Amino acid sequence: MNSVDQIISPIKNEMMLFEKHFKETMHSKVPLLDKITNYVVKRKGKQMRPMFVFLSAKMLGELNEKTFDAAVLVELLHTATLVHDDVVDDANERRGYFSINALWKNKIAVLVGDYMLSRILLLSLEKENTDLLKIVARSVREMSEGELLQIEKARHLDITEDIYFEVIKKKTASLISTCCESGALSVGANSYSQLMFNFGELVGIAFQIKDDIFDYGSPDKIGKPTGIDIREQKMTLPLIYAINHSTKEIKKELLDIVRNKNEEQNSINRAVQLVLQSGGIEYAHEKMMEYGKKAIELLTEIPESDAKNSLIGLVHFTMNREK
Repeated sequence: MNSVDQIISPIKNEMMLFEKHFKETMHSKVPLLDKITNYVVKRKGKQMRPMFVFLSAKMLGELNEKTFDAAVLVELLHTATLVHDDVVDDANERRGYFSINALWKNKIAVLVGDYMLSRILLLSLEKENTDLLKIVARSVREMSEGELLQIEKARHLDITEDIYFEVIKKKTASLISTCCESGALSVGANSYSQLMFNFGELVGIAFQIKDDIFDYGSPDKIGKPTGIDIREQKMTLPLIYAINHSTKEIKKELLDIVRNKNEEQNSINRAVQLVLQSGGIEYAHEKMMEYGKKAIELLTEIPESDAKNSLIGLVHFTMNREK
């Protein structure tokens, strides 16, 4: 089960209905805001986070209105963070299209992101989904802390492997754990909420490691590396491994490139080469597979179903995706 079409087959109708729900949620009477939110909706990604919500819920119970509410909340949060991230990173593109800040400038982009966060608050209160609001708010806090921790450590380039995992647990894994936990809560499977939180966290860590690997290519098929993470002075798992498992000279050279020469393409290419030679990509790939395996093992006690098989398929997809 490798294709998205196969994975969503148990929730195909729900995903189609979700698009309608999400579009309605984003609607505004302010013409400029409505124009921008329509632009966002039309350029949606794979919508993996709503898929985690629906599959987790369907595996544990009967889908209902609250499940749709949970999916909308997590997608609103995900979209808001992407809009704000593009402003922070001064990025002009998102998923092959112009970013909101590229088309409408930073001030408007920040306000649009804020609008989406306000919709999370209002929708939760309108539907009295305070349990969902609690875990979504927790995710906002964790993601913010993760970003700030990463920025703080990047200044000194002193991120250890332990700190790296702390950062990605907060920055990336917290939202996927929220998806899976909220899916369980939406169908009244509260006794499984902690298990699904743990499952989502493990999947989220594997997801982020895969993103790290993309900067260099994959172990079996090294493509044209981008070196974007090095350019942005991000201490990713392959780079941390290379620094910790190289000679003093190589370690010094890598740190010097990241600290002082991260704008020079030749130097970035050299850093990528050193990371590849160190075995950093293979190590990261092994770690990713390890986390993915642990996630799937957590589902052992849950009865077999099409939704469970698709959820496991979604874990494999996160680790095998091409982009």
